[in-house]
Amino acid sequence: MKKYILDLVVTQNTRLHANYVLIKMTHANPLPEMVPGQFAEIRIDGSTTTFLRRPISINFVDKEANEVWFLVQLVGDGTRKLATVKEGDVVNVVLPLGNGYTLPQENAPVKPLLVGGGVGTAPMLMLGATLAKMGYKPTFLLGARSSKDLLQLDEFQKLGDVYMTTEDGSMGEKGYVSQHSDTSVKKFDIIYTSCPNPMMMAVAKYAKANDIECEVSLENTMACGVGACLCCVENTDEGHLCVCKDGPVFNIKKLLWQI
Repeated sequence: MKKYILDLVVTQNTRLHANYVLIKMTHANPLPEMVPGQFAEIRIDGSTTTFLRRPISINFVDKEANEVWFLVQLVGDGTRKLATVKEGDVVNVVLPLGNGYTLPQENAPVKPLLVGGGVGTAPMLMLGATLAKMGYKPTFLLGARSSKDLLQLDEFQKLGDVYMTTEDGSMGEKGYVSQHSDTSVKKFDIIYTSCPNPMMMAVAKYAKANDIECEVSLENTMACGVGACLCCVENTDEGHLCVCKDGPVFNIKKLLWQI
């Protein structure tokens, strides 16, 4: 898929949480085609400590408004600076990068489960919207530390059934997404997941044990975003592959995880 370097204009920057903002951007021309699971490399201007672009998942693409959404977690100088952009600011973005999730065939009898934890819920929104548009009703399983950390619930609830876990039990079931009771009583045909690595491996282990297709979005540390610097390599059944170029989405059958 062709990549673009674009100067996007900020249309909205909304603080969703002390540590998260939702930034919407547009362009004078129609935005390029993007698929669920891909990401962008965003240049950080005005930060003396940030030299590399920041890889940010594509949260959603609103084709009617010609907007791309980015859910940004504030974790360092770069993302904190990015979180200060205002309506009308211009942000240089490289997109779309990487490979996305494998979508089922039209009208296939598939029950998809979408599992997201923390900022890993970001790509699940676009994936869920795409599946819903194809005629599927996705089931979302979202995990967070507490109820205040569960983001964009209204958007997810428009698309399908939403189940939640929180570590403190303040919303949904207490615990982690890999422990939710719904996974033991309902049969799913494919699991898509994006969450912190230990949680993702637990979901992958469940999928493997129950012979369920499973795709994961890896969060290896990235720099260039195009497979040149090799800092994000992952060992697979095809050897070492770059998560930024060959992923970030992989079928768990390709990964050499001990699960």
